[in-house]
Amino acid sequence: MLKKIILLLVVATTASLARAQTAEDVYNKYLDFNEARMNGNTGRQMELAEKILPDTAKLQPKVRVSFYNSLAKLYEDDSQSINAIKYYKMVSAAQPDYYVAHRALGYLYIKDISGKQTVVDAAYIAKAKAALPHLERAQACDPDDNTLTIIKILYRNLKDDKALNSLPVRLEALKKNCVDLLSDQ
Repeated sequence: MLKKIILLLVVATTASLARAQTAEDVYNKYLDFNEARMNGNTGRQMELAEKILPDTAKLQPKVRVSFYNSLAKLYEDDSQSINAIKYYKMVSAAQPDYYVAHRALGYLYIKDISGKQTVVDAAYIAKAKAALPHLERAQACDPDDNTLTIIKILYRNLKDDKALNSLPVRLEALKKNCVDLLSDQ
Protein backbone atom coordinates (compact mmCIF):
# COMPACT_ATOMS: atom_id res chain seq x y z
CA MET A 1 0.00 0.00 0.00
CA LEU A 2 2.81 2.42 0.89
CA LYS A 3 4.49 1.73 -2.45
CA LYS A 4 1.27 2.61 -4.28
CA ILE A 5 0.94 5.91 -2.41
CA ILE A 6 4.54 6.83 -3.09
CA LEU A 7 4.17 5.88 -6.76
CA LEU A 8 0.98 7.94 -7.00
CA LEU A 9 2.73 10.96 -5.43
CA VAL A 10 5.70 10.64 -7.78
CA VAL A 11 3.42 10.41 -10.82
CA ALA A 12 1.29 13.37 -9.69
CA THR A 13 4.34 15.51 -8.94
CA THR A 14 5.97 14.64 -12.24
CA ALA A 15 2.78 15.41 -14.16
CA SER A 16 2.32 18.79 -12.52
CA LEU A 17 5.96 19.74 -13.00
CA ALA A 18 5.90 18.67 -16.62
CA ARG A 19 2.84 20.84 -17.27
CA ALA A 20 3.80 23.96 -15.34
CA GLN A 21 6.20 26.42 -16.88
CA THR A 22 9.19 27.44 -14.85
CA ALA A 23 10.17 31.09 -14.49
CA GLU A 24 13.03 30.42 -16.89
CA ASP A 25 10.63 28.92 -19.46
CA VAL A 26 8.36 31.96 -19.26
CA TYR A 27 11.29 34.36 -19.55
CA ASN A 28 12.61 32.46 -22.57
CA LYS A 29 9.20 32.79 -24.20
CA TYR A 30 9.32 36.51 -23.39
CA LEU A 31 12.67 36.75 -25.18
CA ASP A 32 11.18 34.90 -28.16
CA PHE A 33 8.20 37.29 -28.01
CA ASN A 34 10.59 40.26 -28.24
CA GLU A 35 12.46 38.66 -31.13
CA ALA A 36 9.17 38.16 -32.98
CA ARG A 37 8.29 41.81 -32.28
CA MET A 38 11.60 43.02 -33.68
CA ASN A 39 11.11 40.85 -36.77
CA GLY A 40 7.55 42.11 -37.27
CA ASN A 41 6.12 38.62 -36.88
CA THR A 42 2.73 39.52 -35.39
CA GLY A 43 1.31 36.01 -35.61
CA ARG A 44 4.23 34.56 -33.67
CA GLN A 45 3.96 37.37 -31.12
CA MET A 46 0.28 36.59 -30.51
CA GLU A 47 1.04 32.88 -30.22
CA LEU A 48 3.80 33.49 -27.66
CA ALA A 49 1.72 36.04 -25.75
CA GLU A 50 -1.01 33.43 -25.24
CA LYS A 51 1.59 31.08 -23.78
CA ILE A 52 3.10 33.75 -21.53
CA LEU A 53 -0.11 35.33 -20.18
CA PRO A 54 -1.14 32.53 -17.79
CA ASP A 55 2.28 32.68 -16.13
CA THR A 56 3.16 36.39 -16.11
CA ALA A 57 3.50 36.24 -12.30
CA LYS A 58 6.68 34.23 -12.90
CA LEU A 59 8.28 37.17 -14.73
CA GLN A 60 10.27 39.77 -12.82
CA PRO A 61 8.15 42.92 -12.24
CA LYS A 62 10.01 45.11 -14.75
CA VAL A 63 9.91 42.35 -17.35
CA ARG A 64 6.18 41.90 -16.74
CA VAL A 65 5.52 45.62 -17.25
CA SER A 66 7.59 45.63 -20.41
CA PHE A 67 5.69 42.57 -21.67
CA TYR A 68 2.33 44.21 -20.92
CA ASN A 69 3.44 47.35 -22.75
CA SER A 70 4.51 45.39 -25.83
CA LEU A 71 1.31 43.35 -25.70
CA ALA A 72 -0.79 46.52 -25.44
CA LYS A 73 0.95 47.96 -28.50
CA LEU A 74 0.40 44.68 -30.34
CA TYR A 75 -3.33 44.84 -29.57
CA GLU A 76 -3.47 48.52 -30.45
CA ASP A 77 -1.88 47.86 -33.84
CA ASP A 78 -4.36 45.01 -34.37
CA SER A 79 -7.33 47.36 -33.68
CA GLN A 80 -8.17 45.53 -30.44
CA SER A 81 -8.70 48.69 -28.39
CA ILE A 82 -10.32 46.97 -25.41
CA ASN A 83 -7.36 44.64 -24.93
CA ALA A 84 -4.88 47.45 -25.59
CA ILE A 85 -6.53 49.62 -22.94
CA LYS A 86 -6.49 46.74 -20.45
CA TYR A 87 -2.73 46.27 -20.73
CA TYR A 88 -1.82 49.96 -21.04
CA LYS A 89 -3.73 50.50 -17.78
CA MET A 90 -1.57 47.82 -16.14
CA VAL A 91 1.54 49.55 -17.45
CA SER A 92 0.46 52.99 -16.28
CA ALA A 93 -0.48 51.60 -12.85
CA ALA A 94 2.94 50.00 -12.46
CA GLN A 95 4.87 52.90 -14.04
CA PRO A 96 2.72 56.03 -13.54
CA ASP A 97 5.38 58.35 -14.97
CA TYR A 98 5.73 56.42 -18.25
CA TYR A 99 3.94 58.92 -20.45
CA VAL A 100 3.95 56.78 -23.61
CA ALA A 101 1.30 54.47 -22.12
CA HIS A 102 -0.68 57.54 -21.03
CA ARG A 103 -0.61 58.95 -24.57
CA ALA A 104 -1.83 55.63 -25.95
CA LEU A 105 -4.60 55.42 -23.36
CA GLY A 106 -5.71 58.98 -24.02
CA TYR A 107 -5.97 58.44 -27.75
CA LEU A 108 -7.61 55.02 -27.37
CA TYR A 109 -10.28 56.47 -25.08
CA ILE A 110 -11.19 59.20 -27.56
CA LYS A 111 -10.87 57.01 -30.64
CA ASP A 112 -14.65 56.54 -30.87
CA ILE A 113 -15.49 60.20 -30.28
CA SER A 114 -12.90 61.93 -32.44
CA GLY A 115 -14.60 63.82 -35.23
CA LYS A 116 -17.79 64.04 -33.11
CA GLN A 117 -16.71 67.02 -31.03
CA THR A 118 -20.12 68.65 -31.38
CA VAL A 119 -22.13 65.65 -30.12
CA VAL A 120 -21.73 65.72 -26.36
CA ASP A 121 -23.67 62.89 -24.72
CA ALA A 122 -23.04 60.65 -21.71
CA ALA A 123 -20.71 58.34 -23.66
CA TYR A 124 -18.73 61.31 -24.98
CA ILE A 125 -18.40 62.79 -21.50
CA ALA A 126 -17.23 59.49 -19.99
CA LYS A 127 -14.64 58.90 -22.70
CA ALA A 128 -13.41 62.49 -22.61
CA LYS A 129 -13.04 62.40 -18.83
CA ALA A 130 -11.19 59.09 -19.04
CA ALA A 131 -8.86 60.43 -21.74
CA LEU A 132 -8.00 63.85 -20.34
CA PRO A 133 -5.67 62.88 -17.45
CA HIS A 134 -3.70 60.63 -19.80
CA LEU A 135 -3.52 63.21 -22.56
CA GLU A 136 -2.40 65.84 -20.07
CA ARG A 137 0.41 63.63 -18.76
CA ALA A 138 1.54 62.93 -22.33
CA GLN A 139 1.35 66.60 -23.24
CA ALA A 140 3.38 67.61 -20.20
CA CYS A 141 6.12 65.13 -20.99
CA ASP A 142 6.17 65.41 -24.77
CA PRO A 143 4.44 68.61 -25.93
CA ASP A 144 2.54 68.18 -29.15
CA ASP A 145 0.29 70.74 -30.83
CA ASN A 146 -2.29 68.13 -31.87
CA THR A 147 -2.58 66.71 -28.37
CA LEU A 148 -2.90 70.18 -26.88
CA THR A 149 -5.63 71.04 -29.38
CA ILE A 150 -7.53 67.86 -28.51
CA ILE A 151 -7.25 68.58 -24.77
CA LYS A 152 -8.63 72.09 -25.29
CA ILE A 153 -11.48 70.87 -27.51
CA LEU A 154 -12.45 68.25 -24.94
CA TYR A 155 -12.53 70.80 -22.11
CA ARG A 156 -14.52 73.27 -24.24
CA ASN A 157 -17.03 70.59 -25.18
CA LEU A 158 -17.31 69.58 -21.54
CA LYS A 159 -17.81 73.27 -20.73
CA ASP A 160 -15.09 73.01 -18.10
CA ASP A 161 -13.51 76.46 -18.27
CA LYS A 162 -11.92 76.07 -14.85
CA ALA A 163 -9.94 73.00 -15.95
CA LEU A 164 -9.09 74.63 -19.28
CA ASN A 165 -7.79 77.78 -17.58
CA SER A 166 -5.70 75.83 -15.05
CA LEU A 167 -4.22 73.53 -17.73
CA PRO A 168 -0.82 75.29 -17.96
CA VAL A 169 -0.28 74.92 -14.20
CA ARG A 170 -1.17 71.21 -14.28
CA LEU A 171 1.08 70.59 -17.28
CA GLU A 172 3.98 72.32 -15.54
CA ALA A 173 3.53 70.14 -12.45
CA LEU A 174 3.20 66.93 -14.48
CA LYS A 175 6.36 67.43 -16.50
CA LYS A 176 8.62 66.94 -13.49
CA ASN A 177 8.55 63.12 -13.49
CA CYS A 178 8.52 61.96 -17.08
CA VAL A 179 9.72 58.53 -18.12
CA ASP A 180 10.00 57.81 -21.83
CA LEU A 181 11.62 54.37 -21.85
CA LEU A 182 10.78 51.18 -20.00
CA SER A 183 13.55 48.89 -18.92
CA ASP A 184 13.08 45.22 -18.31
CA GLN A 185 16.37 45.02 -16.39
